[in-house]
Amino acid sequence: MAKKDKEEKEGKKVSWLDSLKSVLYGMAGHDMARYALKTRGSMEHLFILITMGDLLGIPILPPYYSLRLLPYVVPQISTWKRRMLRERDLTDALA
Repeated sequence: MAKKDKEEKEGKKVSWLDSLKSVLYGMAGHDMARYALKTRGSMEHLFILITMGDLLGIPILPPYYSLRLLPYVVPQISTWKRRMLRERDLTDALA
């Protein structure tokens, strides 16, 4: 019986520590993680614009280099086109 109580107390300690870790992450790291993901997305879209700008009529790189990078960019082209051609207003800049 004592062994069961000891395991139960350790389980509560572990869950309490996990809860504390989650709260500290939420207070300190969540905003930084979201900002890093947003920055990464913006950089990826900028990279696709530079390499595949011909799809929108913006020739920046010669087609030779664009074609060499095409296999790496294909999975993201549809979402990139949607994002670049989407109508925007003032509230999009605030988010």
